[in-house]
Amino acid sequence: MAKRGGFPGGMPGNMNNLMKQAQRMQRQMEEAQKELEEKEITATAGGGAVEVTVSGKREITGIHLSEEVVDPDDIEMLEDLIMAATNEAFRRLDEFSAESMSKITGGLGGGLGGMPF
Repeated sequence: MAKRGGFPGGMPGNMNNLMKQAQRMQRQMEEAQKELEEKEITATAGGGAVEVTVSGKREITGIHLSEEVVDPDDIEMLEDLIMAATNEAFRRLDEFSAESMSKITGGLGGGLGGMPF
């Protein structure tokens, strides 16, 4: 009677190679995640009047305001500039993260080998 399931004598060569590739990709993704967490991205708004720096952990690590942008009669403009610089910094961080992952996966998409599972 034949065995049900599995492969006699262990995994075939292709499955073994696939497992090694998956393990290598996992290590690379862990390294990329660590690199991302250590990364800092800076963006500006208002021609450089407002500068915001964010970390790869998605935390604001710095804000720099030029004196000329601090106008007590126009707080709304300052708020808008800070928001714009912050959003741009987070957008750049997302872009960096996507590029890093794409290098690892080779642009395979969400599934293994481009297969949607």
